[in-house]
Amino acid sequence: MSLPHRSPDPLALTTIGAVARRAEELGFRDLWVTENTVDEGTCLDPVVALTYAASITKRIGVGAAVIVLPVHHPLTVANQWATLDFVSGGRALLAVGLGRAHHYRDFQVPVAQRVRRFREEVELLKALWTEDKVTYRGQILQVENVRLATRPVRKPHPPIWMGVGHPDALRRAAALADGWMGSGGSSVAEFKASVPS
Repeated sequence: MSLPHRSPDPLALTTIGAVARRAEELGFRDLWVTENTVDEGTCLDPVVALTYAASITKRIGVGAAVIVLPVHHPLTVANQWATLDFVSGGRALLAVGLGRAHHYRDFQVPVAQRVRRFREEVELLKALWTEDKVTYRGQILQVENVRLATRPVRKPHPPIWMGVGHPDALRRAAALADGWMGSGGSSVAEFKASVPS
């Protein structure tokens, strides 16, 4: 179920709360939001919106589809989502993707090696969530003997899904992720073409 979080009009906290509670009452499995930091209308930060939803529900999962991972530092993402998992009692779901060209331009992050950076960030997230102290030496990212301040509740870690539409990215999702989110804003033809036969 999509949680109200993005609108051309102002959003009311009462509406967000009512949808979250009603979705849980009706038996929906998860509440989802998107990440749109730069947008034409109102768009709430995904972690903040989901933390609010988690605080007024008891069972329903809370996830973002998708976080454009390469424009964020993995230490921050790991801590935010471990905290969300902690405050929700193990209900956090993180879907990540490469994003589009404007994300890199808006955040002033180089487009070069974005796939390598993405892979390293996923590896580092998992290590930070599952290991006591992490030393990671990738081609782009390096950390030395760091320990994440907050640990997730869910073991081994909150599920990482990938939002992808290209056959190469789908293979990457199969190798690195716990799930795949494939349709999003795609047409039926684009969705069908993204699944290799």
